[in-house]
Amino acid sequence: MFTILVEKELKAILQSPKFVATFGVCSLLILLSVFIGIQEYHASVDQYETATQLVDQSLAEATSFFAMDNTVYRKPSPMQIFVSGVSFDVGRLSKISSREDVKLEQSLYSESPLFAVFRFVDFTFIVQVVLSLFAILFTFDAINGERERGTLKLALSNAIPRGQYLFAKFVGSWLGLTIPLLIPILIGVLLLMVLNVPMTGDDWAKLVALIGVSILYFTFFIALSLLVSSLTKRSSVSFLVLLVVWIMLVLIVPRGATMAAGQLVSVPTVAENESQKDRFRTDQQQLIREWRQEAWKNRFSALEGASREERRAYYDANKDEWDQEDRDVREEMELSVTEFNRKLNEDLRNAKLEQERLAFILSRFSPSSAYQLTAMNLGGTNTSIKKRYEDQMFAYRESFSSYLKTKQEEERAERRRQARQSASGGRMIMFLGSGGEAVDTSDMPKFVDPVESLSAVLKPSMIDFGLLSVFTVLAFAGAFVAFIRYDVR
Repeated sequence: MFTILVEKELKAILQSPKFVATFGVCSLLILLSVFIGIQEYHASVDQYETATQLVDQSLAEATSFFAMDNTVYRKPSPMQIFVSGVSFDVGRLSKISSREDVKLEQSLYSESPLFAVFRFVDFTFIVQVVLSLFAILFTFDAINGERERGTLKLALSNAIPRGQYLFAKFVGSWLGLTIPLLIPILIGVLLLMVLNVPMTGDDWAKLVALIGVSILYFTFFIALSLLVSSLTKRSSVSFLVLLVVWIMLVLIVPRGATMAAGQLVSVPTVAENESQKDRFRTDQQQLIREWRQEAWKNRFSALEGASREERRAYYDANKDEWDQEDRDVREEMELSVTEFNRKLNEDLRNAKLEQERLAFILSRFSPSSAYQLTAMNLGGTNTSIKKRYEDQMFAYRESFSSYLKTKQEEERAERRRQARQSASGGRMIMFLGSGGEAVDTSDMPKFVDPVESLSAVLKPSMIDFGLLSVFTVLAFAGAFVAFIRYDVR
């Protein structure tokens, strides 16, 4: 009897006139989103490779280490095809210099505001919005619709437990809606191979996990529809209730949680943060100017009344020592500025993390938020992408600055040697950095993109996966309790 009920539900769904239209639209959306995502990914990779090559070429053609700066670009990930997350909002590059902070800038949306208005339609958006409505559309009258047609009373007149009947409705609806949707999903996966998207083993595992959690999210709305259908007598009422609940879970709760977190946790603005940095640097530069004025006054205090030639000879004899002293003071100032900026950035980051943590906790009351957070974790396009790259870039800046400092000392020593040779030989030479040959940068440290392993993304995803599972079980349990007491008359 259970098999017969499942087959009946399958036939009711697959033979429904609305199934062909809705399934066709959903399939088209899934395939288009994957295809467009692949094209966008390839375009992003081309831009990344071109920009990286230009930076490498500029470094290779540099004639001095003193005027050398570097730029690091964020490498596109193939998982952004399915989960765009915040990858288009976060900046794509950062300057690497001892004089500037590490800061991702120039996001895609900052250059193309039109995409920021309408956003990208990716796989997670289709699952989160379209397929959840798709589940409601076909299961909102699973119980009360049978009652209105008189078939529920007839079915329960046979020797079949109500729990078994409800479970058969659930399984039949799940198979009838899920299995057909796997077809466009598998075709989309095939497109990855055909269009040469470089997926690693971890990427494939993350994609499988993403499809699995998408099916679980879809299953929740099937169970929720059974619950509401078991609590109402009329199908029109259940549809209206489900629509209101869907709006609350998908649209209101996530945004409301973000607004509440913004009010409860105060975070300094970027303008305030930058203002503090500029003020501190200005103060430090003023201290250096005052120190230099006092230092030069003290350096020549012992030569009062001396002739110009004596003062010149005294200056030439101490020039190298004084230059080194000036450089040490400037380096000390830069270190203090760097440390101040680091602490300020860390405080700002901690405040943002606290705000995000609260927003995510509040938003997780919605299965839609739990699904989106899981999908973004699996896709590596969550809010931590900025922190991961900036941390890696900051570490690279340390090694790059240390490399430049060593090379600049060598170049400075070479300039002094050439200057002495020029003075002794009575001839002019061309120093490095003034039109000479390119310097050797073959031993320059290279930036390595941060890579999240499968285990690193699965661990935080288990929380949201567990929440989705709990929501689904509770919805079905509620439907079971409601259906046991349901009046079939």
